Amino acid sequence: MGAIDIVCNLFTEREVREKRTGIEDAFLDQIRFPSDLRDGVSLDDYVARMDRAGIERSLLVAVRGGDLRVRGSFEVPYAYVREACERYPDRFSGLAGIDPTRGMAGLRELDDAVREHGFVGAHFYPHWFELPPDHARVYPYYAKCCELDIPIMMQVGQSLIYQRDRRLRSVGRPICLDAVACDFPELKLLGIHIGIPWTDEMIAMAWKHENVFIGTDAHAPRHWPEALVRYLDSWGRAKVLFGTDWPVIDPERAMKEVEALEIRPESRRALLSENARRVFGLPETSAA
Repeated sequence: MGAIDIVCNLFTEREVREKRTGIEDAFLDQIRFPSDLRDGVSLDDYVARMDRAGIERSLLVAVRGGDLRVRGSFEVPYAYVREACERYPDRFSGLAGIDPTRGMAGLRELDDAVREHGFVGAHFYPHWFELPPDHARVYPYYAKCCELDIPIMMQVGQSLIYQRDRRLRSVGRPICLDAVACDFPELKLLGIHIGIPWTDEMIAMAWKHENVFIGTDAHAPRHWPEALVRYLDSWGRAKVLFGTDWPVIDPERAMKEVEALEIRPESRRALLSENARRVFGLPETSAA
């Protein structure tokens, strides 16, 4: 079985041209993203990257990056992700971004994405809305995820400068998941982006709550905090899931660096595949 990348963004020529990435060249410079790829990478080319990396399936985020009435906000329409999943049903699954400012309309859209189009989870960017994960405006979406029996992931830790003229506060402290997990013990919550610089806080939440998990995306494995590597290789083996946050981390680099980690084989299998299949209810395929 190949690996599962739980956080992947559409970064084709269409998303770049339509300014649906939420990032500018200064951020791409900061993450050392190759200049020859900045106009976008086709879906076919990205699947080839997955093949070379040994990634079987990637979860594509239909990003909702802030209230669209606010300058600098953006979204990747659910339809864009649905098209990619329909084109490559054995390689991609959809994650429905949520926008707490849309009220009942947003809840209906989430319901339709899951029930009618097979999306396997929800995704929330607290910093783009400047709403912490435990804010009351997000609670109806947690209830809907419970009703649909899907996980929801959200960025925890600091936000960076994605656009220089719109600087976002770091509202996603991992400790904010504590109240949510207490109020929704049946809801599978994933704190993605590791929680840096509050990684120990993120580990504490995953240790305390059986329904809280950690996503490793957006940081190259060679730079993962030592505490996280120890956790996923021991008592936290069932709680940590692999991701890239492409285009932030190249999948081939990520997989090579995971292979270089000095961890037990069973820990590597859990990280790369087994935990994601269990949490998201993903099928096993022969791809990759």
